[in-house]
Amino acid sequence: MLKTALSLITLAYFNHKTHQIILFYYLCSIFFKQMENQRIKGHAAVFGANIIFGLGVPVTKLLLDEWVTPMGYMFTRCLGAALIFWAVSLFLPKEKVERRDLMVIMAGGLLGFVISQTLTAWALTYTTPVYFSLIATLTPVATMLMAALFISEKITSSKFLGVAVGIAGALLMVFKGWQGGSGKDDLLGITLAVLSLLTWAIYLIITRKVSQKYTAVTQMKWVFLVSTVAVLPFASIEFGQQKLYSAAWEWSGVLEMAFIVIFATVAGYFAIPYAMRYLKATTVSIYTNLQPVVASFVAFALGQDVLTWDKPVALVLVLLSAWIVTRQNQ
Repeated sequence: MLKTALSLITLAYFNHKTHQIILFYYLCSIFFKQMENQRIKGHAAVFGANIIFGLGVPVTKLLLDEWVTPMGYMFTRCLGAALIFWAVSLFLPKEKVERRDLMVIMAGGLLGFVISQTLTAWALTYTTPVYFSLIATLTPVATMLMAALFISEKITSSKFLGVAVGIAGALLMVFKGWQGGSGKDDLLGITLAVLSLLTWAIYLIITRKVSQKYTAVTQMKWVFLVSTVAVLPFASIEFGQQKLYSAAWEWSGVLEMAFIVIFATVAGYFAIPYAMRYLKATTVSIYTNLQPVVASFVAFALGQDVLTWDKPVALVLVLLSAWIVTRQNQ
């Protein structure tokens, strides 16, 4: 009798333990499945953002060539995005932002949007969309270099090789631009594009932690508010030079600017912080490789550039550079 009772107690104990183990594995599977779903959404968001950014390069070139000045372009982007993000935030739960984090978000906005995108606008005034987008492909390399500078990330021999290959691709574009490229002043435009790239890489690094703490809407409403205030004094000087806001306006210019504000700014800058909540900064930067492909096809189709031997060679070099660097970070 006692032996039977002990057997039943032992069986019940192990059955209880078995249930606990099964429950534990079940909960783990749900957790990892949820994490995987979030990662997939993060990849989808950054993929879509870079397709939009790729389309935005030739569209920006159209606007700068005919409708607005660089600062007029920037002010329209900032003001439009600020109004949209603040309007959307009214329908979402209020999110309290710590003062220190708010300073990081605002500083990131000034660096990653105002300075970086102003340099972008000026770069596209002097060079072609293809050259600019090829330089943008070096984002993973720039991110790695800035990480080494600001957070002491180690640069391995393989990463150094990646940097050297990327620099070779950039120097090829500079050399071709110096000889006389398709743009107004390709050498100056490429230099401005490199500076834009470096400031964007710093933005990715300094906002990595706050991007994980707050929603994209919360971050972007503050980014574009401070950006609007920062750009206003400079844009007001050029207000009379904006053909888009004169009697000579046309619907083509309005639609081009609407694409830049709604898609290349609001949708794109919503997607990047969202993706950074689930992906590494270097992983996010990999998707920049889509931009030159999309921008080049559209630029060639619009007659904004011509296909010369240096462009595919430079594309191979910068893509190889990005692959070497990002492969080491996976």
